[in-house]
Formats: sequence, structure tokens, C-alpha cells
Amino acid sequence: MATRLKQWLSIPTVTRSVYRTARLALRLFRDPQVPALLKAVPIAGVMYVLSPLDLMPDIFPIVGQMDDLAIIMMAVEAFKRFAPSHVVAHHEVEIAQGRPYSPARSSTKADYIDVDFRRDS
Repeated sequence: MATRLKQWLSIPTVTRSVYRTARLALRLFRDPQVPALLKAVPIAGVMYVLSPLDLMPDIFPIVGQMDDLAIIMMAVEAFKRFAPSHVVAHHEVEIAQGRPYSPARSSTKADYIDVDFRRDS
């Protein structure tokens, strides 16, 4: 049990997980298929951290910063969970394959149909 906890809390694993989650949240934030109202959730989390009002003031060492970290983590997790699942799955695959964000690839459904009109006489 202690070995599993040490392995889970190892710096490279946690850093990779935080980095992957941050990339996913940034890609979801940029994606036009995610509703604009939902994009307010991570913004509200950042506003809480920047706000002078806190549940636990930052003058208390460690505990003051932990509530800010918890709010950011909850905001990003809520953003990820309430985003359209097909968009989240698409971006997770793109991140796993190492592809950069591209607005052209982000849409799984076409917004238009490209046709050529020809009149046969």
C-alpha cells in the first residue's frame, strides 16, 4: 500500500497527469463545439484564485494555497466532465497521438457540405 502511494505521488507521474489535464482543458477551451457558458467554469476557477476573497486566507502556509489548488482542480474537472463526451474523447486521442491542436481537425461533424452543381443539357 505504501509503495503504491509513493508511486502515485511520484513527481514525474503527477507532473505528467497535470500537464495532460491542462492540455486537454486548453484544447477544450479553444474548441468551438464546447458551449460558451461551459467555458466560464475554468475562468471562474481562475477568478477565485486571483480574488482577494478566500475560504482559507493565503497567509496560512500550505493550507491557504491548497484551497486555491482544490478549486482549480474542481473547476477543470467539472469543465472536462460537462463538455461534450465526443469532443473530450477526440482531444484525448489527439493528445495521446501527439498531434497539435488544429481547428480543422477538431470538428468531428462537418458544418457544411461541399458540392459541385452541374446542369446537364
